[in-house]
Amino acid sequence: MQTSTEETNDFYDAIAESYTLFYRDWETQMEREGLGLRTIFRNRGVLRVLDASCGAGAQAIPLAQLGFEVFAVDPSIGMLRKAQEIAAACGVDDKIEFFRGDFIHLFDVVTGPFDAVITKGNSLPHLLTDDEIETTLLIFFELLRPGGTLVIGMRDFGQFMEDRPRFLPGFIHAIPGGGEHITFETWEWEDGPPVIATCNLFIVKGQGEHYGAIKRSVVFRPLSTDEVKVVLLEIGFEEIADTFDRTERILVARKPLAIKHPPSWLRQDGQKNGKRG
Repeated sequence: MQTSTEETNDFYDAIAESYTLFYRDWETQMEREGLGLRTIFRNRGVLRVLDASCGAGAQAIPLAQLGFEVFAVDPSIGMLRKAQEIAAACGVDDKIEFFRGDFIHLFDVVTGPFDAVITKGNSLPHLLTDDEIETTLLIFFELLRPGGTLVIGMRDFGQFMEDRPRFLPGFIHAIPGGGEHITFETWEWEDGPPVIATCNLFIVKGQGEHYGAIKRSVVFRPLSTDEVKVVLLEIGFEEIADTFDRTERILVARKPLAIKHPPSWLRQDGQKNGKRG
């Protein structure tokens, strides 16, 4: 089973307006994200940051508030619109440059080098093939300056794959004027290779005895962080750290100061040159 960027965009465009309600406290979430990234960037000479999957701005906005030069990219028009709206409300819309684009076409919308490239919010597992994953991580490598930092935030699907849950709870928020906004997820699993997981997000709204439900679906390649680390090492990243951060695992890697030749299955221009041998 395969998906397209358009299908992923349809999902995020549809949920963009209510995206902040998928968190217990959006303001606190942004603050935590900014402080967490500032801690990672400390003593690494990071000023210019590319958020390669900015979504509604959970990372880009607090980074701009902390004084970083931020370039924010996302393929979803709806999510970009929401991020710009929140950035304006936070007074930093003039401190972030927003672009529409996906991982594979980053060279078409931004120009490196960057001191740091980040992708959080479980965006990387939307890539379903080895080629897409390897090419994307190589593009991140090429966009970084020597010594630059890559930060990947993703669900570690390792344990998830063993348990293969079918139901995950979400949050309940009060709607201004009355009523509730309730979210939960059901998951479907397809054996591969590769294994593909479909997340069905349910949004339930209403009050009293009157509620209505909307279902939106999106697919993931349930990657483990170990799988991603293998590709990072093959591409040439070093000093790879793997830590927990509440709902995500955080991979932090550094591009070497002295650039080595890429593996034989890759070309320097960021394009694939056949399969891994």
